[in-house]
Amino acid sequence: MANASGFLTPSVPNLRRRIQLSVGTYSSGVCSFVRISRRVLCSGIIDGTEKHASGVSPSESRTPRIVSQGCKLVGCGSAVPSLEISNDDLAKIVDTNDEWISVRTGIRKRRVLSGRDKLTNLAVEAARKALQMAEVDPDDVDLVLMCTSTPEDLFGSAPQIQKALGCKRNPLAYDITAACSGFVLGLISAACHIRGGGFRNVLVIGADSLSRYVDWTDRGTCIIFGDAAGAVVVQACNSEEDGLFGFDVHSDGDGQRHLNATIKESETDNALGSNGSVVDFPPRRSSYSCIQMNGKEVFRFAVRSVPQSIESALEKAGLPASSIDWLLLHQANRRIIDAVAARLDVPSERIISNLANYGNTSAASIPLALDEAVRSGKVKAGHTIAAAGFGAGLTWGSAIVRWG
Repeated sequence: MANASGFLTPSVPNLRRRIQLSVGTYSSGVCSFVRISRRVLCSGIIDGTEKHASGVSPSESRTPRIVSQGCKLVGCGSAVPSLEISNDDLAKIVDTNDEWISVRTGIRKRRVLSGRDKLTNLAVEAARKALQMAEVDPDDVDLVLMCTSTPEDLFGSAPQIQKALGCKRNPLAYDITAACSGFVLGLISAACHIRGGGFRNVLVIGADSLSRYVDWTDRGTCIIFGDAAGAVVVQACNSEEDGLFGFDVHSDGDGQRHLNATIKESETDNALGSNGSVVDFPPRRSSYSCIQMNGKEVFRFAVRSVPQSIESALEKAGLPASSIDWLLLHQANRRIIDAVAARLDVPSERIISNLANYGNTSAASIPLALDEAVRSGKVKAGHTIAAAGFGAGLTWGSAIVRWG
């Protein structure tokens, strides 16, 4: 059965159909596909040797052949800065205290990049750990997706990670900018590359250093954010082993006013001066403002939209909520996590959360929490996870996946 993205989920018996040709437009774009039990149509993968009965070669007819391709999560890793900042540490620089922060957010400490640290180094460390667990050599990586809204280069950090990993075949590497939704979108993008493009091993990294864009005198935001990196290896497999059952993705630009870090021009700096002939040229140097957030509105958005998204992803997967072994949400606020879990009737013992120790690490939060849960033995091969990211944009999305 094809879900809203056109992906097949042959592991759900009651949704299998024999053959149904469809073309559809979805929230994630336009997708054409053939629904055939245990088959996926990969346009662009052509067998150039065989002839049709009519005598017309495939290169002339451009008829795509049907191939079987699924994807699964086979490795994970994470890395955090060495500098730890507790709530008591924050109380020394802003009007707050440990109880005020922990009661409202569930956060007790966070990790922050120091002047000697680099986000790309954390991303590389997390990626290496994920590759090691997956037993995948860097030379066998086909694609690196760096999910971050805080790259250390305006043009993106992914190619530098590919270089640092020593990938000798120069695989494609690019950034995905979607803040706290970034990792989920990266996971879905990896599946698209595997199922539609024939990729074998895709490295998905979520890494952010929002501490660089926090106003440390604003207790409404500085108490929330931390820095980290997490990574997973998404690997091609046959359709029977497919581990991405369904997903749901959305955005709403109208909500950008509630959570943003917009660009601003310097009020005084104009190093080149003015030639007197063109108004406002040369332009002033620009930089990004500190994070601006309306906490109440973001909370309302999350507790309303995230459960709906997970329910939609489950419906597309043909699975009941009771099939979820673990609920893994973006680690933004304990009250949001509890509210979403209550809506979905997920008991507290089936929630994965490390918010208390790391705070909101944006795109890194889901893979960071997943890595700790896998390495501790909590998440085991075959477990079904409902994951959801939500935040700036506003963007949100969910994915129903199986680990291993």
